[in-house]
Amino acid sequence: MAVIGDRFVPTIALEGTRKQRGNLTQARIRWMILAVVMGLGLVSGRLVQLGMIETDTTIEGQARDVITATRPPIMDRNGLEMAVDIRVPSLFAEPRRIIDVEEAVVALRSVLPDLDETWLRNRLTGDQGFVWVKRELTPAIQDAIMRLGIPGIDFITESKRFYPGMNEAAHILGSTNVDNQGIAGIERHMDSESIALLQELGLARGNALTPVELSVDMRVQHVMHQEVLDAMTRYQAIAAAGVMMDINTGEIIALASVPDFNPNEPASALVKDTFNRITSGIFEPGSIFKTVTLAGSLDAGAVRITDEFDARYGVRFGRYTIGDFHGKNRILTLPEVYKYSSNIGTIRIMQAMGKDNFREFLSRMKFDQRVDFELPEMRVPTVPNTLSEVGAATASFGHGLSVSPLHMLTAYAAFVNGGNYISPTLYKRSIAEAEPLYERVISEETSAYMRYLMRLNAISTGGSGSQMNRAAQGYRVGGKTGTAEKVVDGRYSSNKVTNFFASAFPLDNPRYAMVIMVDEPKAENPQSGTTAGWNAGTMTGRIVQRVAPMLGVAPDFTEMLDQQIVPPEVRRIFPEGY
Repeated sequence: MAVIGDRFVPTIALEGTRKQRGNLTQARIRWMILAVVMGLGLVSGRLVQLGMIETDTTIEGQARDVITATRPPIMDRNGLEMAVDIRVPSLFAEPRRIIDVEEAVVALRSVLPDLDETWLRNRLTGDQGFVWVKRELTPAIQDAIMRLGIPGIDFITESKRFYPGMNEAAHILGSTNVDNQGIAGIERHMDSESIALLQELGLARGNALTPVELSVDMRVQHVMHQEVLDAMTRYQAIAAAGVMMDINTGEIIALASVPDFNPNEPASALVKDTFNRITSGIFEPGSIFKTVTLAGSLDAGAVRITDEFDARYGVRFGRYTIGDFHGKNRILTLPEVYKYSSNIGTIRIMQAMGKDNFREFLSRMKFDQRVDFELPEMRVPTVPNTLSEVGAATASFGHGLSVSPLHMLTAYAAFVNGGNYISPTLYKRSIAEAEPLYERVISEETSAYMRYLMRLNAISTGGSGSQMNRAAQGYRVGGKTGTAEKVVDGRYSSNKVTNFFASAFPLDNPRYAMVIMVDEPKAENPQSGTTAGWNAGTMTGRIVQRVAPMLGVAPDFTEMLDQQIVPPEVRRIFPEGY
């Protein structure tokens, strides 16, 4: 038995040890599971905490996606780029991460010495998340700053607007600010357009992938800009401007006004007198307004194209008498009133219509409201609500009221396109899209009369448009001069004038209307004068001669084309078209 007992003692000892080790292993496993669960709990809790924290996605309150957003390219009607976005680096800092502010200030100013030391130190001090240091830098400067290795300094790539044509279309395009937001011109209009309008037009102009197509022809725009710049030196003028419009669609083909600015440098737009004289300048239009008076009177049936008017004596209003600049001192036919720009004859024609009917016609032509146009730079015209006898008389030949050149352009377009007013636009528009927008303001018959009168003024001896016609032979241009004396110290000055020439071409089949303005011109040479025919008129001729071939208008010297413009009743009385 002792032997047997000794044999079983080791067996009991081994089973106890195995059991003890098994219990220890199970305890370790339980502790391990508990540790894993607690670890997972801590991680999950941290993830929940991080998920509840709002990440700062702004720089000085501006969202980063806005900063990095791009604007759609702007193209002319032929696909030429007028405005594009380029990507540029901009420097910002995270002050809370900057270790040594003084060291950072010295290092940054070694690359950007134009930064004010005190200003920069204040920018880099504090616990702000992000602050701008310098916007729109070059890649070379970015590399130089990156090599400095300053903690808390970094770059973000943002969009900068670039205008390849620089000044050429400045007043059309406008400009953007440092945040790439439109602040003037079509750039500002694009930002202000409603989503509903975009959906209606199907253009998605806010989409950077969809270019914005304008009605402007940069070939014509280049010529227009060159000519208005030339006027500043040729005639020593203080300003000049011009605008051309497709009379059937209302599309603006070119618009230039100088002095202007470089939209790549928006601050240059703040220089004095760089405003857009076509839209935000209002002027007494002078004798180009006589076209309005004659159109209204002819359309009302108050006068006929073959009527005659007594221009032998001035028209008296109390102590004042209104006469003609170069009076003929005889009875004039209606075409002669227009050709010789007779104030007396124009007043007689307006009086036949009646001052109240004349004022109503001004409203019909929208001379007492802003032109419906995309450019935000627009002034309200100053046209009296009611006209006295003398007020109506002076208004009939373009004094005592002020309108913009764009007002005159839309009026002349309606006078030659068959009598339909169409609002101008800077966006491409087909005739099919334009026709539903037509508003009839005069009859087709009156429109035919106006085309005849405008062409007569260009081709007849003594017509104020004869010099213009010599510069644009073959393109059947016609129009009217306007020389408006400026008010100085409450009185009209004969030494300071604003000159206009309003025209259309080719008048046998009109397609384009144009208004040219020259402000305070001097005589080009001792043989020339300062009235509109010498400057605004000849400018018109030079522009048409250069751009008509670009626009598909071929020169034609056939005299029969001019004869076809003469109304039948005029031809019966005056066989030569007089």
